[in-house]
Amino acid sequence: MTLQTCNLQHVLVPHLLLLVLLLLLQAWRGCCHPQCLDYKPPFEPRQPLAFCKEYSKFGCCDLEKDEEISVKFYTIMDNFDHSGYMACAQYIRSILCQECSPYAAHLYDAEDANTPMRMLPGLCGDYCSDYWRQCRYTLSLLLEDSGDPQQFANLTATLEEDRRRFCNFLELKDKQYCYPNVLTNSELNANLGLVREDPKGCLELCLQEVANGLRNPVAMIHANDGTHRFFVAEQLGYVWVYLANGSRIDRPFLNLTRAVLTSPWSGDERGFLCIALHPRITTVRKAYVYYSVSVKKEERIRISEFTLLTHDDNQLDHSSERTILEVVEPASNHNGGQLLFGHDGYLYIFIGDGGRAGDPFGKFGNSQNKSTLLGKVLRVDVDNNDDGAPYSIPSDNPFLREKEARPEIYAYGVRNMWRCSIDRGDPATGRGGGRMFCGDVGQNKYEEVDLIVKGGNYGWRAKEGFSCYDRKLCHNSTLDDILPIFAYPHKLGKSVTGGYIYRGCQMPNLNGLYIFGDFMSGRLMSLKENVTSGEWQYNEICMGRDQTCRFPKLINSYFKYVISFAEDEAGELYFLATGAPSATARAGVVYKIVDPSRRAAPGRCSVKPSPVKIKGKLIHFYPKEEFVINKKPTTTPVPTTTSTKTTKTPPRRKSPIIIIKPPMPTRKILRKIPQPSTTATTTRKTTLQTTRKTTMRKTSPPPTTPTLKATTTIKTTSATIKPPTIPTTDQMTMATTPATTSPTGRPTGAPVYQASSTDYSTTRSTIYTTTKSTVTANVKPNSTLVHTLLQGEATSIKPSYRTTVMTAAFSRIAQIPITTLPTRRHWRPFLYPFTTSQPLTSPPPPRSPHTTSLKLPQMALTSVRYSERPEALTTPRAPYWSQKPTASGYKPQRPPINTTLPKSHEVRLWLGEKLESAVEGNQVYKRPRGRGRGYKRGRGGRRLRVGSVRLVSVDGLSDRGRVEIFIRGEWGTVCDDLFTNKAGTVVCRQLGFTTVLAVMKRAAFGEADRSVRILLDDVECEGGERSLLECKRSRVGKHNCSHGEDVGVICG
Repeated sequence: MTLQTCNLQHVLVPHLLLLVLLLLLQAWRGCCHPQCLDYKPPFEPRQPLAFCKEYSKFGCCDLEKDEEISVKFYTIMDNFDHSGYMACAQYIRSILCQECSPYAAHLYDAEDANTPMRMLPGLCGDYCSDYWRQCRYTLSLLLEDSGDPQQFANLTATLEEDRRRFCNFLELKDKQYCYPNVLTNSELNANLGLVREDPKGCLELCLQEVANGLRNPVAMIHANDGTHRFFVAEQLGYVWVYLANGSRIDRPFLNLTRAVLTSPWSGDERGFLCIALHPRITTVRKAYVYYSVSVKKEERIRISEFTLLTHDDNQLDHSSERTILEVVEPASNHNGGQLLFGHDGYLYIFIGDGGRAGDPFGKFGNSQNKSTLLGKVLRVDVDNNDDGAPYSIPSDNPFLREKEARPEIYAYGVRNMWRCSIDRGDPATGRGGGRMFCGDVGQNKYEEVDLIVKGGNYGWRAKEGFSCYDRKLCHNSTLDDILPIFAYPHKLGKSVTGGYIYRGCQMPNLNGLYIFGDFMSGRLMSLKENVTSGEWQYNEICMGRDQTCRFPKLINSYFKYVISFAEDEAGELYFLATGAPSATARAGVVYKIVDPSRRAAPGRCSVKPSPVKIKGKLIHFYPKEEFVINKKPTTTPVPTTTSTKTTKTPPRRKSPIIIIKPPMPTRKILRKIPQPSTTATTTRKTTLQTTRKTTMRKTSPPPTTPTLKATTTIKTTSATIKPPTIPTTDQMTMATTPATTSPTGRPTGAPVYQASSTDYSTTRSTIYTTTKSTVTANVKPNSTLVHTLLQGEATSIKPSYRTTVMTAAFSRIAQIPITTLPTRRHWRPFLYPFTTSQPLTSPPPPRSPHTTSLKLPQMALTSVRYSERPEALTTPRAPYWSQKPTASGYKPQRPPINTTLPKSHEVRLWLGEKLESAVEGNQVYKRPRGRGRGYKRGRGGRRLRVGSVRLVSVDGLSDRGRVEIFIRGEWGTVCDDLFTNKAGTVVCRQLGFTTVLAVMKRAAFGEADRSVRILLDDVECEGGERSLLECKRSRVGKHNCSHGEDVGVICG
């Protein structure tokens, strides 16, 4: 027994080790993926890059970004003599160009939104050591635009003389993805930019939720009129209009629920099945529908024509219905259900074989009988039919002159074609344009995809797929049937749903790929034509695993029952699915198909929808699925199949969908906002990663020159740069208590700014410094420190190069803008991997109850109460901080802050007045009407309108604070989920300001009391709304956040 056990162990252990190695390899392969710093896939620039040429074919930079990097490179190289240029130019260029690398997000540690982003790309160990030996003193020049002068000086003094610290700061421990190894890794670069495949060859794609809450969405079309609207039909008989921004008009485009024959039974094939708009909808103004109807207890298929209302392009005239065609259905299944207009302008109608199993009607079945319309593809002309017959027969229909054949027939021998499409053609060559693809549902064994041609016989019931079904008919020499381009057995799926060939712009990798699915198995599939052989290659489509779908708004799961496919006006592909195949279950969702491997170049696919006149109200779209960037990395990629999704509450999202990864900061994207003067500065014992101080001199400068100066005290073995400082209000509070940290380990309390240039980047508040002639306490390079640095380890670079670089570095400390970096959760602090055991500053002495005094060796300043001449004590704001323009040089002054507010007073300032309870609002928002409605008396007797806003802050400033909104008798807060500068602009304009300077998240102005309700969440504005209530948002009082996510703004 023991021997057998040992032998068994010898057999199992190698297999287990192999399995573990395979799992580790798979985990390694899925841990990283091509991604840019803007959280989007890489692309091929529209024009070749001139500077970072190695990324001209595929990367993260367009020509504008390439020129920006080039300018930065030559600005840095201006500090070099010839020997320094020859030694260091390649290092500087290579490091700067990594912003263009397709793996930029990984090199900058920007793939995970919850980790700090690196200041510079991660280097490999050997490359870093070589860089340190050759050009260590260039680090300060590379960091010049990336942080404030304190960090710049600290890093210069601390890192450049210590190779271990230098490389700890720059090295990326992942040896496969660090620079330059990432360029030479054959496995990483083998299929770079192509659609990612798993080990089984399954194409990994992602999805974006576009619409939800639908009852069996059976069809989706667009108007092709420049508005980029799309129309979604439900099996019950409703058709809804969706605008380009995702909002839905509350009035249905069409309501045939009283006429449509269907039931709530799962799998009922009857109902409203399709809609098609006339290709010249703007002039002809007609639509055609396909639905089941009961006439005197006889089930029929009806194709009807409707006309648009004269005064509303988003609604059909229900009284204008005109029956085009009716076909009696022998059974309740196999109803077909496709309408579409071909490139020839004719209307194509796809009708099933009449139902039951095996097409048992007549000698050969309905499909092979050309005297009936069942089991056929019809083609009719519906133009110029106002005064005559509802349709005419095209003169080239194939069976027009055949005796006993119906002239409407275009093709026959089909069983139950479900979802057909017409190829737009290759965007460049036009190849393939006009081809008609259909999915034909099989009987017992096979599902097939057919390419429809004029006069074609598709074999049913003689054949099913490539195999014989009725052997007697199958061997008939006169059958002359057309074989499908692809067929699959029922082990893959039992009900094909035809799809589209992708011809859009946003995902160039998918061009020419026919994407379809299966209703029963939920499987997504694709076919790619071999142009040479004419054969079609099959690949299954699966959802991206691990970090593949970690992009904004993307998901990697969907409901099982794939009902239909669609394309929008721009050619992007969608599919419609449900979790409960019932005509009454609100479990239907529309998904957009997204390739995360490559995107089109910025600006190539820009769409400007034409304006749409809206008669009804807009219902804004809110996704219910949890985004991958909020999920754990182990998100299952398989489709969700449970039907409980229709009744349970959507999963709570822990964080908003806000991209907090800024690109590498440059002079162009830094938003320089001078901070108002204060009388104190932060003193904190922390790591180098989160250290920053602000000092101010009590002086009387010229009115246009700020004197606010940021400094850093760093203790080294050779020298100490320690200018006198005065604590700020925040630092006074922190002086006696340890710095609080968030659950992620980051200090709390720092403001968070969001960039105005884009919703996905952040901005830094910048405080301008004065020149040496106007500042009385400048940071000057200590001569001992300079001497020590210049006496460092010998290198191969000439002294002239070292002197040039060090002189340039120290001369910039007192000249360049000082940038203070927030460190809150939604702002990405720069990464400093090492810490210092010495505190960077000394804690200030205790404060008196009413004044703040800090004694230093060189000076002592005291903050006093509000002065009659605040300009003598404070720094004037920059012009764009002034609320009212003035012709003189005088700038409004901010008085010093009283740092000793009683606790009760602080609470009142933060909370405002006491709030009442409120009822939940509705999703369709109506403005109050009538006298007195929507108003409440506020302080001073003024009336408050519903939607009024105010800013609440500890210091009581009117231009900044936590946003609170007045709705139905109470003040409440707004969550920062999806809140951008556009929403901030709406708030600031309500308060009389011109614009918003910064949006501050994660309760940067403090959390509201628990008694204060959160009234709004997921607020998305366009910028022109009159109040937040007019923006896209959740219902009043409905939210999935806490007061830790209260949003604030700074107006200007």
